[in-house]
Amino acid sequence: MTTRIHGEAGPASERRVVANVLRGSIGNLVEWYDWYAYSAFTIYFAKSFFPGGDATAQFLNTAAVFAVGFLMRPLGGWMLGRFADRFGRRSALVLSVSMMAFGSLMIAATPGYQTIGVAAPILLVLARLLQGLSVGGEYSTSATYLSEVATPGKRGFYSSFQYVTLVGGQLLALGLQLILQSVLTEAQMGDWGWRIAFVVGAIAAVVVMALRRGMDESASYQRVSAETGSEAGERGTLRALVKYPKEIALVVGLTLGGTVAFYTYATYTQKFLENTAGIPRRTVTVILFAALLVFAIVQPLAGRLSDRIGRRKLLMFFGIAGTVLTVPIMTTMAHTKQPVLAFLLLLGALVIVTGYTSINAIVKAELFPTKIRAIGVGLPYALTVAIFGGTAELIAQALKKAGHESLFFWYVAACILVSLVVYGTMRETSRSSALEREED
Repeated sequence: MTTRIHGEAGPASERRVVANVLRGSIGNLVEWYDWYAYSAFTIYFAKSFFPGGDATAQFLNTAAVFAVGFLMRPLGGWMLGRFADRFGRRSALVLSVSMMAFGSLMIAATPGYQTIGVAAPILLVLARLLQGLSVGGEYSTSATYLSEVATPGKRGFYSSFQYVTLVGGQLLALGLQLILQSVLTEAQMGDWGWRIAFVVGAIAAVVVMALRRGMDESASYQRVSAETGSEAGERGTLRALVKYPKEIALVVGLTLGGTVAFYTYATYTQKFLENTAGIPRRTVTVILFAALLVFAIVQPLAGRLSDRIGRRKLLMFFGIAGTVLTVPIMTTMAHTKQPVLAFLLLLGALVIVTGYTSINAIVKAELFPTKIRAIGVGLPYALTVAIFGGTAELIAQALKKAGHESLFFWYVAACILVSLVVYGTMRETSRSSALEREED
């Protein structure tokens, strides 16, 4: 049984909510910068960590390591989700960014294959495993924290900043890449320039550790942290989580199509436009940067819209448009040589994906009670992302190498279709939210 508690000590001021959202989001931004720096700079460091060969083979190797990092995300979702449910959201967020800082420093400092041989890719994998643990925990805890500290009636708006900063991290990685491409030669970028990105990420993560220590703990967590006896013992446990099988299945179904579509357009596109469409590397970076910038701006607008019309309508928009338009968009993108058309196609695809990304955090948070919210949001989500999102680029590269690249377009559309079925049968979570019930 829960009691009515207003904020931390009376109705929380909007200013305090904004301050907490900003502190939580800035750490999320740095975490995702570190995560995406790997993808953005793959084209430069692939040859440093793997033996010589054709570019596609080296990209395939780095895509495999990218996928391996995703395999650790479920473990991170479980470990840090459990930690967040038992010891607080703030402590878990500080821990996750600390792990990311160390992983980035490892990548920056590891010598190349020509220097230490097979130890180079091994250390790269270890660093990526640590980053995978960090990101797995970051998603679950930040999604939970932003949803809990948000003002009732504006939860969709405030929680959408998780993807604003997620994409912002990728924009920072691409922006730094553009700067380095402007001041360094192609040879310098491949030899040592790419390491700058990971040094920057490690330093920024250390700064964020200090900022996150000043965040307020969410009132929802404070409420359950005062519990004693058996209720307290169930916080963050798998035993308590499995009592919600329908909600777990919903998280998996909600995530499947969205994660495949997002990683296809937000990460794989950089290699796709260069290797398949034949657009110059620097131009591709500009296209991706511009499209993701608009995409980030649209997130809070869509999140606020969901507060007014409900979450399910946005999910249906993504599901229907993604199923119908994915193959035409990617087929046209594969054959265009015009940067402007490539940008418009990518932007159109990302606007469609916004129907999922802008509200995915709040929808999942609304499904679970506070005592298992972080692990409930994080573990099934991370498992789905590891299986489908983390392997999207690997599947795309493998099909391209086999000469059947177009099959990947249909694979993406099929994954979205599966999620569309879930969207069509699920309830409107904003009307039966566990978050709102806890305020009653």
